Amino acid sequence: MEAYEEFLQRVQDIHRLSALQGHLGWDQEVLMPSKGSSSRGEMMAWLAGKRHEQLTDARMGELLTSLEKESLDPDQAANVREMRRTYDQSVRLPKTFVESFAQARSEALIAWQSAREASDFEAFKPALTHLIALTKEKIELLGITSTPYDVLLDEYEVGMTVDDYDPLFAGLRERLVPLLQAITQAQATSNEPTLPDEMRFPVEAQKAFCEAVSENMGFDFQAGRMDASTHPFSAGLWPGDTRFTTRFDEKDPFSCLYAVMHETGHALYEQGLDHDHRFTPRGAAVSLGVHESQSRFWENQIGRTPAFWKVALPWFQSAFPDAPDWDEHTLNRIANRVEKGFIRVEADEVTYNLHVMLRYEIEKQLFNGELEVDDLPTAWNTMFKSWFDIEVPEDRLGCLQDIHWSMGAFGYFPTYTLGNLYAAQLLEAMADDLGDVDDMVASGNWQPMLEWLRPRIHQRGSQVSPAKLIEDATGAPPSPEPFLRYVERKYGALYQLG
Repeated sequence: MEAYEEFLQRVQDIHRLSALQGHLGWDQEVLMPSKGSSSRGEMMAWLAGKRHEQLTDARMGELLTSLEKESLDPDQAANVREMRRTYDQSVRLPKTFVESFAQARSEALIAWQSAREASDFEAFKPALTHLIALTKEKIELLGITSTPYDVLLDEYEVGMTVDDYDPLFAGLRERLVPLLQAITQAQATSNEPTLPDEMRFPVEAQKAFCEAVSENMGFDFQAGRMDASTHPFSAGLWPGDTRFTTRFDEKDPFSCLYAVMHETGHALYEQGLDHDHRFTPRGAAVSLGVHESQSRFWENQIGRTPAFWKVALPWFQSAFPDAPDWDEHTLNRIANRVEKGFIRVEADEVTYNLHVMLRYEIEKQLFNGELEVDDLPTAWNTMFKSWFDIEVPEDRLGCLQDIHWSMGAFGYFPTYTLGNLYAAQLLEAMADDLGDVDDMVASGNWQPMLEWLRPRIHQRGSQVSPAKLIEDATGAPPSPEPFLRYVERKYGALYQLG
């Protein structure tokens, strides 16, 4: 198997270059001084070009063709399968394009950060227009077999297309919109607890509280760290170094808490990958949909429950001694308040998928030729008013709120909904195997849940497809029904909908 050994070495070198890109990307969002942006863009472009050269080397194609004829074990076959897909796409992209795209992303990130702070879409528009033009060029280079947007969707969840997402989202809307209407009616006559307007939750206290939660979830702080950034994110750089970020609002500690639980869920996946397969496709997370299932599982199915707050209450009281004397049920009601808010990452479980669908529709129109960049804020605000019945007052709360477009990550958003669906299905299967999950959460020992996920999701990496992974873990193909059962049952009980 000399050919496989040569192939493996080449693959690992490519992934090491990706890790270096990831490290510089993390630094750019967390620590880099603003005047470093120009040189950083050049460095990111250079690294992207070097990685592309190695990936598209003719010898890589020869090795893939040779190995596809060999009898390989499942792990070797996964590496060859995944690299074939990556190679076939990459050879269609010129090195100059790859370098230009990397530099444009780096520049767009800086432009977005300042534009978001100023709530000024016009300041971000030139960088966004350039990225969208490059993305359309990439679509043409990769080849359109159905719609242009399908090319982007397939990057983040292999095999998923508009023909898959359209009926999925329509089915979810059919059940979620009536649920939201029923909750809104119930709220008119209920007295829901809220955070006091005058209350302040110091940043350092939030940091200590959230680190305690993350550590109890199983995050290894000796193999990672938590920092602050404009938009929370997680980065599994390489084995032994997984980092995530959050952001702080002194008026609302829940914003930080659930960002931390979400990103810790991602980080636990990265820390749980099989190190024997490091720097290979087999050793990497299988898809963003599955990745999101891990973050949404911990953030929602675990974190937004009275059982969680029973454990976290003493930590909360210690961190915020001036807070009202809330019990776990009151804190849980605050954490699960259904509200037609502007911000996706702070949305409740009923409205969250509607936020995703809005972005999906906007992106679909952008790349299928139905919407121009100049008209994007108006289209966003009009759709938001139609769906949520509230006016978007400024760009910061509308089309500038997410980091994804500044990264050129068009097609990413639908994976959040897939993550919600997968998470609910995993929760049901976990309960079948381990018993009442709420009892486990309330005990304070959350390790059995992590130990259940490790062999079924984390350690398998990209050994099989996302759908097969979920089916292997739960005993059934992916389905929206577990999520709909979960959300209707949970919020029906919270709002006494009968």
